[in-house]
Amino acid sequence: MAATQGKVASAGMPLVDERGLDDEAVQTRVEQGQTNRTDESTSRSVGSIIRANVFTLFNAIILTAMVVVLLTGSWKDAVFGLVIIINTGIGIVTELRAKVTLDRLSILVASPVLVRRGGKDIEVAPTDIVLGDLVWVRAGEQVPADAKILHTWGLELDESMLTGESRTVRKKEGDAIYSGSTAVSGMALAQVEAVGEHSYAAGLTAQAKVYKRNLSDLSRGINTILRVMSFVVVPLCILLIWSQLHTVGGLGNAIATGAWRQAVVSAVAGVVGMIPEGLVLLTSLNFAIAAMRLARHNTLVQDLESVETLARVDCLNLDKTGTITDGGIEADALVPAAADDWGHAGLGHDEAMQATYDLCNEENPNATGRAAMELFAAQGAHPGTVAARVPFSSARKWSAIVRDGGSIWVMGAPEVLARGFVDAARQAGRDASATQALFAPVLERVQAKAAQGHRVLLIVRARLAQGQTPSVFVDNPILPSDARPAALLLCSERIRQDAEATLRWFRDQGVRCRVISGDNPTTVRAIAAKVKLTGEREPVAVDAHDLPQDIDELSRALEGIDVVGRVLPEQKQAIVKALHASRHVVAMTGDGVNDTLALKEADLGVAMGNAAPATKAVAELVLVDSKFSHLPDVVARGRQVMANMERVASLFLTKTVYSALISLGVVLLAMPFPYLPRHISYIGALTIGMPAFILALAPNTRRYIPGFLGRVVRFALPGGIAVGLSVLIAEAAMPGVLGWNLSVPADLALQRSCCAMIVFTLGVLVLALVARPLASWRGVLVAVFAAVGVIGLCIPPVADFFALHLPQGSALVVLLVALVASAAIFMLCQLASRLLARIVSHNRQTRQS
Repeated sequence: MAATQGKVASAGMPLVDERGLDDEAVQTRVEQGQTNRTDESTSRSVGSIIRANVFTLFNAIILTAMVVVLLTGSWKDAVFGLVIIINTGIGIVTELRAKVTLDRLSILVASPVLVRRGGKDIEVAPTDIVLGDLVWVRAGEQVPADAKILHTWGLELDESMLTGESRTVRKKEGDAIYSGSTAVSGMALAQVEAVGEHSYAAGLTAQAKVYKRNLSDLSRGINTILRVMSFVVVPLCILLIWSQLHTVGGLGNAIATGAWRQAVVSAVAGVVGMIPEGLVLLTSLNFAIAAMRLARHNTLVQDLESVETLARVDCLNLDKTGTITDGGIEADALVPAAADDWGHAGLGHDEAMQATYDLCNEENPNATGRAAMELFAAQGAHPGTVAARVPFSSARKWSAIVRDGGSIWVMGAPEVLARGFVDAARQAGRDASATQALFAPVLERVQAKAAQGHRVLLIVRARLAQGQTPSVFVDNPILPSDARPAALLLCSERIRQDAEATLRWFRDQGVRCRVISGDNPTTVRAIAAKVKLTGEREPVAVDAHDLPQDIDELSRALEGIDVVGRVLPEQKQAIVKALHASRHVVAMTGDGVNDTLALKEADLGVAMGNAAPATKAVAELVLVDSKFSHLPDVVARGRQVMANMERVASLFLTKTVYSALISLGVVLLAMPFPYLPRHISYIGALTIGMPAFILALAPNTRRYIPGFLGRVVRFALPGGIAVGLSVLIAEAAMPGVLGWNLSVPADLALQRSCCAMIVFTLGVLVLALVARPLASWRGVLVAVFAAVGVIGLCIPPVADFFALHLPQGSALVVLLVALVASAAIFMLCQLASRLLARIVSHNRQTRQS
């Protein structure tokens, strides 16, 4: 491992002292901040996360209402405020988990690094490397910082995490190497040229470290409802307090008698009813439960709201390596170079196989070499006798062995070998056109094999020139003038067994899948065809260099493209932006650092479990066992969340509609508010909260259709209007029929009990509509909660706590009549809604035709 001492110049580089930095130079660089440390914090502190979850519009409204009720001394009417604590806790815990994940963002393995300082090799932590350090890069280690190679002993790097190219790259002196690459074989001494945040990998991940909060369609709909309610609640609350004070004889009398407390509680009843507080809580809980269910299937959810995003995804961008393929190399076969059989090739299969085995059997064989040796070993090949060896060189693009007797076997890139042997023939004064004609059909066959998804290496048999010895050939490795193409080694990436079935599932579900890769587009297209990315249709592939730069033009071009190859990290991000410009909802899979920008830009980033830490940190979902086949389960879970939450949102919004209508009616008619906050807590729990929780967890694979908020509003309006009208009519009519004086507390309490029972009855009807079809467990669900509500009225402690008391005698008869009339109003509103919907649909179809 020792390097030549002293100062040397290599590959046009300036003089470098290969003894490394001394202690004084290291200390100077540390003081100047030229170390390999990076900022490990995210853009959000713990305090900002807590503030963002505590100081929300929803919390402000509910907390204010709760404090106001508590000030009146009626603590039983303030139980609705508990939802703040639960909901806020869920939000804080979720985002703190995201912060911890982002704070750990690093693509470098924190193992010690061997550096040369003061002529000695010592181990230091990656963060202690300084600018100008000489570092040793050894097989199996990650490159700790951007550097330039001074000396190499067959160093071969896997740069797929940075470039997306899955093949390994041989490095020579003077080449640049980047942090995040992994040494597959060989060793090198390199000088550090960029550290910390100035490194290539840090530049790629800098944007990824910025916190991005995803907002689901469901959450946007709920926030829209809250924003609308915020404009209604404040003025309506003031008007409600004024009207309730008026019903008890005005402000002076209310203060003197203490009736102001009941007036405030009544106003709060209207305000709380208008806020779908249970929906906010249930959404958070439903996301959390879905995440736990997915975790049982090795799918880690790092952002709860992303659970439902895949229900809306219509574009899925797939990274080839690690998603469709597992990143491993597989040797498929050894076939004759240009003929149909080995007889025409002029040699036997066993002879070519043995030669290829020996060519691959270097001191540190790369992944391709190891795969070929495994294939041939299974067929009976063993290490043979080699007189001399020319190891593979990235400059030459070929390797060679010399056998006793002067025969040479060469293996390398087909185009490079063909051109090299033609040049060698020309320099030797031979007929170069004959050599060119010899290789022409070989190159055609190579192209055909490459189009089938193979990586192709050419094996050529030749002989040493007259008077040339093996040692001379090794010292001056120049291709001989005579050559005979012998065989083609066909390799490919291992395709995941579940890839084809998973892609078929997405295709059947109407999700457009594209493969975005850093590899050759021809190779990627062939792999895409193997897994039937586009079904029976041949995939359309392009080179990323041929794509337009303008986002709008790129957006239009992508509509006809299935495979994009040679993609740079910035281009992956641009492709996602272009799809967003076409109003697509985009999911992106990946496993390399080169995927982080695109994953961050996508609506849903999905990382494989074997991905780089940086990639997993920015992804919303991580497939822990790297199985692409888990994605349909995630989609199904997202659809379950979205479809079921749409059901239950209809329940909550119905309450918002009738609470707003009743509050407005109370203000205009100057009557006491028809029920208390505790009444609505009881009714809401039995007809909305608990049933909604069960419905939200039920199986549901319905595809998501855009327009969540519109559909919820259209459902809620008829039911909400029916409840509001029924209660207001009962509130106005019952005192006259029964002779109640609502200024008497007992009569007012009985009146409010009757109105609460009307709300409960109609709430059960709304639940029945939401839970359809009822010819299943859903019907039992509705019946059970209806029964529980009635039974609760017959249990004194429950009835006393919630201030619900059944009327007696004629009042009971009037209540029953009111309930029947309310049910009739409910049915009429539903029929009117359906008729109006048909008229609107007919008019729309008429305009379109």
